[in-house]
Amino acid sequence: MQENERKKIVFSGIQPTGNLHLGNYIGALRNFGPLQEEYDCLYSIVDLHAITVRQNPTQLRQNCLKLMSLYLAAGLNPDKSLIYFQSHVPAHAELAWVLNCFTYMGELSRMTQFKDKAQKHAENINVGLFAYPTLMAADILLYQTNFVPVGNDQKQHIEITRDIAERFNAIYGDVFTIPEPLIGKVGARIMSLSDPTRKMSKSDPEDTFIAILDEPNVIRKKVRRAVTDSEALVKYDVENKPGVSNLMSIYSAVTGKAFAEIENEFVGKGYGDFKEAVADAVIAELEPIQARYRQISADKAYLNEVMTKGAERAAKLAARTMSKVRRKVGLAATQL
Repeated sequence: MQENERKKIVFSGIQPTGNLHLGNYIGALRNFGPLQEEYDCLYSIVDLHAITVRQNPTQLRQNCLKLMSLYLAAGLNPDKSLIYFQSHVPAHAELAWVLNCFTYMGELSRMTQFKDKAQKHAENINVGLFAYPTLMAADILLYQTNFVPVGNDQKQHIEITRDIAERFNAIYGDVFTIPEPLIGKVGARIMSLSDPTRKMSKSDPEDTFIAILDEPNVIRKKVRRAVTDSEALVKYDVENKPGVSNLMSIYSAVTGKAFAEIENEFVGKGYGDFKEAVADAVIAELEPIQARYRQISADKAYLNEVMTKGAERAAKLAARTMSKVRRKVGLAATQL
C-alpha cells in the first residue's frame, strides 16, 4: 500500500450485556486482531444500546470494563485500533436524532431484532428499542465506515443503515460513506448447546453456551451435556444431526481441521471421545485469553488510559462528520 493511500475503515460494536460466549469469539472477537493489520478499525463498547433493556447500573459499568479487557485480551492493540465507550462520544446520540428524522416508521417496524426483543421484554417496549437501528446507523456513519463485520443473520442492520445514508445523501450530497457488510468466514455461526437449531446467545441460560471466561471444568461439563443424537456417528449433517454438526463446527473453528478430517479422526469412536476432544480444544484456545484478561483487568491505570485516549480520538473523528451534518441540515452555527 502506498503511503498516500488511506486504509479503509472498519467499525464494530458489542453490547456490554451478559457474558461473551464462544460464538462471539469465533464469529467476531477472534477476527478483530487480524482486521486491525489491514484496516483502520474502531471497536466500540455500545453501552447506549444496552439500556434499551433495563440494566443494573453497577453491573453495566462492570460489564463495560470487562468487555474492554476482553477486547485487549483477544489481541486488540490500542495503538492500531481505536477502542472506546459509545456513551463517551456524545456525537453518537446527536447523529442518531438527526437520522431519526430521515428514517420511516415502517422501516423500523420491520426489523426482526425489534420484534424478537419486544416479545422477550413485553413489559418495556420503549422508543429506544424501536429506534435502535438509527443509533446503530449513527455508530457506523459517524466515522465514514467502509466495512462492518457481520454474520449473515445481521445483514438487515447494514441494509437499513445504507438506506438511511443514501436517502440523506440524495438530499444533501455525499455526506456519508455507504458501508458494506464484511461477512465472516466459516465458523461465524455457532449454535446453542441445548438447542442446536438456535444461534448461541448470551441472553439464554448459561448452560446453553460456553462463556469466554468459563473455567476449564465448566467448559468440559457444558460440552459433555451438549445435545447430540443416538446414532453415535461423528458426521457433518446440519439437517439430520444438528447437535453433532454444531460441535464439529466448534472443533473445526478452534483447531483449523476440515469436517472430513474430523469425521476420519473419530471413525469407530463414540460421542464421549468426541466431546472430550472438543472440550480439550476449546480450553486450549481460551486459556491464553483468560490469562491475559486476568492481567489486563487488574491494571486499572492501563484501562483508564485506553478508555480516555480512545474517547478523545473517537470524538475528533466524529466531530468532522457532525460539522458537515449540522451545516447541511441547517442547525444553528456555534459562531456567527
